[in-house]
Amino acid sequence: MTPLNVTHPFLDADGDKLREECGIFGVIRAGDAAATTALGLHALQHRGQEAAGIVSFDGKEFYARRGLGHVAENFSSSDAIAALPGHMAAGHVRYSTTGGSGLRNIQPLYADLASGGFAVAHNGNISNAMALRTDLVTKGSIFQSTSDTEVIIHLVATSRYPTIADRLVDALRLVEGAYALIVMTPEGMIACRDPLGIRPLVMGRMGDAIAFASETVAFDVVGAEVIREVEPGELVLVDFAGEIRSVRPFGSPPARPCIFEHVYFSRPDSVFAGRSVYEARKAIGMQLAIESPCEADLVVPVPDSGVPAAIGFAMQSGLPFELGIIRSHYVGRTFIQPGDGARHSSVKRKHNANRALVEGKRIVLIDDSIVRGTTSLKIVEMMREAGAKEVHFRVASPPTAHSCFYGVDTPERSKLLAARMDLEPMREFIKADSLAFISIDGLYRAVGKEKRDSACPQFCDACFTGEYPTSLTDLALAEARNAELPFADPKAA
Repeated sequence: MTPLNVTHPFLDADGDKLREECGIFGVIRAGDAAATTALGLHALQHRGQEAAGIVSFDGKEFYARRGLGHVAENFSSSDAIAALPGHMAAGHVRYSTTGGSGLRNIQPLYADLASGGFAVAHNGNISNAMALRTDLVTKGSIFQSTSDTEVIIHLVATSRYPTIADRLVDALRLVEGAYALIVMTPEGMIACRDPLGIRPLVMGRMGDAIAFASETVAFDVVGAEVIREVEPGELVLVDFAGEIRSVRPFGSPPARPCIFEHVYFSRPDSVFAGRSVYEARKAIGMQLAIESPCEADLVVPVPDSGVPAAIGFAMQSGLPFELGIIRSHYVGRTFIQPGDGARHSSVKRKHNANRALVEGKRIVLIDDSIVRGTTSLKIVEMMREAGAKEVHFRVASPPTAHSCFYGVDTPERSKLLAARMDLEPMREFIKADSLAFISIDGLYRAVGKEKRDSACPQFCDACFTGEYPTSLTDLALAEARNAELPFADPKAA
């Protein structure tokens, strides 16, 4: 659902965390569909905190409510839910991006097609959206948003197949990249994943109702039973009588789900790709301790994302696990930044060293990733200011050296620390006494694979390896345009 032709800032002041951009939830045949959807979205709030939207259907009309802010800010009142009647609803949470934070880009997107209403919630990114959009505009399409998701709506609208399901398949055959979709039509709900299953989507049941969500934790919250994952390349169609049909129009290529769901994106209490995320993260920490042990006094997580891996590292190494950094959970999204001079305080607003614990100690810091490196540097400095004798840094993922084009908010490659530096210069940059990352094979072992199959990787790991599993048409076109301009900045793409 990435807005087109824009750059990607980050929620935190330094832009130093990878951000999953969306979470989606949908339910059909539920007596309180909108309320259930709001509750499900609340469980997925970590996947997008800048805007939320819900569309419902009562058998005759579609109703929509969208707003900037958290789910609770938009859907906690009885009036808000009452304005969304019906037994079917779908919702979406998202992060904003430059030029894309307006109401027109908040999903689910809705359109009146010749066949009736059509609403879609999308998690992912279409990597040929600009090329498709240019062609559609040339043929007369008029776009109302800057979201790549609207491309799907126009492709469905212009398809000549007789049924809405066939039109959707026809549209998706033209799309490259990553998508998990929940679609609502007057006939029912359709849920689908891209042929490689890069973005997650699961199916559940609560009584007579069928629900779909980005993560299993949403089902825990609404009281639904997990049925299974929506398979890569599968379309699941559910009508109002409760009939469930599955079609697989894209063949069966080897699945490539995003491995970063295990590392960071999913909530620890979710299950992803058949494995507990919490247990996978502990296993990552244990593997990291095997590969890169350290003589130290304490294992300290960078909260909150580093906690499970730090527990695993401590278990494997026999070192004490301690909360040497305390995180504030009350740093608002709209905290006023007086100017660039205040940016140095952003880490201390979120994290503070537990001085009584770390003073005089040799510390092993565990974090999920290093992106730009600025936050890592500030945390190391913070620990030294608190009196830590040594500060060693261990990272629960391989070096992030490549941008993601599948729905994850990453800076351009020239701003990724691992794309600019080898290991020792990176250690010097963050001012740690030592620095180590888990190996790519070690990460695969920790999430249940023997090793990475270089001929056919079992996950999408392009942010680590640069091996993208799909074509990147828009990127190639942008690079070609820059190559044609004599004064173009080679880093602009």
